[in-house]
Parts: sequence; structure tokens; C-alpha cells
Amino acid sequence: MRTSPNRLVAVIFGAVYLVVGLLGFAVTGGVSFLATEGGLLLGIFMVNPAHNVAHLLIGAALLVSGLASVRAAKGANTVVGAAYLLLGIVGFFLVGTAANVLALNTFDHFLHLASALVLLAVGLSADRSAERPVRA
Repeated sequence: MRTSPNRLVAVIFGAVYLVVGLLGFAVTGGVSFLATEGGLLLGIFMVNPAHNVAHLLIGAALLVSGLASVRAAKGANTVVGAAYLLLGIVGFFLVGTAANVLALNTFDHFLHLASALVLLAVGLSADRSAERPVRA
């Protein structure tokens, strides 16, 4: 059985976002949960505890769906990709406002947009493993 691109991307992105969520807590000591400014992960990505929890939840959803089935992975990739596309765009307007409860910065926006493009491209594409040939 060949590996599904949707399952592979969901598992990889899920694992990465879980690690990012955990690492985020190392730089957010003393930062309030919904602070509009937070610690810098890798020196450029701003995070606060709420942002870390979001990464953990998204990572878990992608990882579990990628391990479950092609259909689940395809759905998760598409939904998370669409959410990241929205967050990547709206995020530019949130910086510097009280509504920036995830402590987003410009680097975050571009990373969210890049994640959205990959997740949506894979999630919306045909997945050979998901399609079964009709036999007469």
C-alpha cells in the first residue's frame, strides 16, 4: 500500500505543530495567557500561552487524522489550511490591537500563509489512495 500524500502531510505537520506548541512554553514563562505580546520562538515567531495551546490542538488534530484515514487527513488538511489562510490574512490587521490575543507578528502571518498553501494544496488535491477503481 502506498502512502497517501494527505496522511503524510497531516502526520508531519501535526508532529511539527505539537513540537512547536511544546517549545513555545519554554519562551512564554511570565507571559499572561492572552497577552498581545509574547516570547519569541526561534528568535522571530511571537507566541503566548494561548498561541502554544492552539499549536498543540492543531498539531494533535492533524496527527490523529493522519494516522486515522485518508478521508480524515484530507478533511483536516483542508479545514486547518482554510483556518490558517484566514488567520494569515486577518493577522495583518490584528497586530497592535487588543484583538491580537494570540500575540501574532509578521513572521507568524507568513508562516501561517505558507502552512495554509501546503495544507490546502494537498487537502484539495486528488489522493490516489483515496480513490478506488471501479471493477466490473
